[in-house]
Amino acid sequence: MWQTEHVAARLRARHPGLAIEIVGMTTTGDRILDRPLAEVGGKGLFIKELEVAMAEGRADVAVHSMKDVPMDLPPGFSMQPFGPREDPHDAFVSPRFARLEELPPGAVVGTSSLRRECQLRRAFPSLVIRPLRGNVNTRLAKLDAGDYDAIILAAAGLKRLGFGSRIRGTLTQALALPAIGQGILAIEHRTERADVAALFAPFVDAGALTAATAERAVGQVLEGSCDVPLGAHATVDGDSVTLEAFLGLPDGSRLVRERATGRAGEAQSIGESLGRRLLAAGGRDILAQLSAMP
Repeated sequence: MWQTEHVAARLRARHPGLAIEIVGMTTTGDRILDRPLAEVGGKGLFIKELEVAMAEGRADVAVHSMKDVPMDLPPGFSMQPFGPREDPHDAFVSPRFARLEELPPGAVVGTSSLRRECQLRRAFPSLVIRPLRGNVNTRLAKLDAGDYDAIILAAAGLKRLGFGSRIRGTLTQALALPAIGQGILAIEHRTERADVAALFAPFVDAGALTAATAERAVGQVLEGSCDVPLGAHATVDGDSVTLEAFLGLPDGSRLVRERATGRAGEAQSIGESLGRRLLAAGGRDILAQLSAMP
């Protein structure tokens, strides 16, 4: 809702006469909080109801965190980034410990992201990783109640909601690559609505668009979803883009990671090529193991 209010405010500022109605919806992903997303349907649980509303004409656009959007949109829908990217990294939050490295063996860390779990288990095998679902307030409340020694959340979400002071530090890219599209706001609309696309075109940030294109191209090659521990991050510097991505098993026992650099205008092909390199480096075996898991 914060993201939607932010988008609405930016639209009103640019188009003072534009009438905007916010239609709040609670999605399946918001309602099912007792199980990891990978067990109940993945990222699509956060957006399906919104797409139905657009298809039925009850809404013109949907506002998403791009990291929650499946790699392939349904036919007839398009998406574009909104504004520049916020901090894409994962944040370490703990009332007792200043750094992830300070956690003692057996400390309990909360996250329901298989991507985070894979990287944390690989770097800190002595930690106990436990599921953590709910909105940001709920997760922080569980931390403060002592259910966890620390939790890992997206830095962007904490900052946008005014909880930036809770961040003890962000995980380095060397330790934990973020989710595809993390920190990027996205606008989804029906492809046929050229008028909507034109309305939001001035808010498309070139750097965010390049990063999103490269990262999502990796995900499309690697079948990226909630049940695949996968991360990617693109750094854009002028006309140059550097992309890093990894694929692994939830327990951290296997992980492949690759890096590529190229021109920003070739972001799609850079991402696709890097995805194929990951598959060749062991990613195919990892995906086969993931498919065989109960």
